[in-house]
Order: sequence, then C-alpha cells, then structure tokens
Amino acid sequence: MCPHQPPCPTSEEPDRDAARTLASHPEQGWSLLCNGVVVFDDTGELLPNGGIVAPHRPTDLHAPSAA
Repeated sequence: MCPHQPPCPTSEEPDRDAARTLASHPEQGWSLLCNGVVVFDDTGELLPNGGIVAPHRPTDLHAPSAA
C-alpha cells in the first residue's frame, strides 16, 4: 500500500501517526495519512476499518503531584 522507503507504519501499529501526510486540510481540521488514517486537530483519529481513536493529548497525562 505504501510506496515510501522505508514503508510507513500500518494503521494497526502503535506509531501509525508517523505515516506521511497525503492530504492536509487545516481549514477543516484534518489530514489523511499514507496508511489511510485520518487525523484530526484535536488528536482524534479515524481508522481505515471505521474504528476511532479518542483525542489523546499529552496534557491529558497526570502531572506528578508536588510533595
């Protein structure tokens, strides 16, 4: 599917966001990656099989509490 060398990660791999961008529509808030994943500005994803990945921002991680 991917013509790049080395090939882009597939949509099933954890690093699927590292695939190259084929089409970018920043005015609409989404981009299509080489592996068929649609990524949104809010960090959500739509997978080629119809699955979804909820937005996952680094700020969602809990910071260590100050002691």
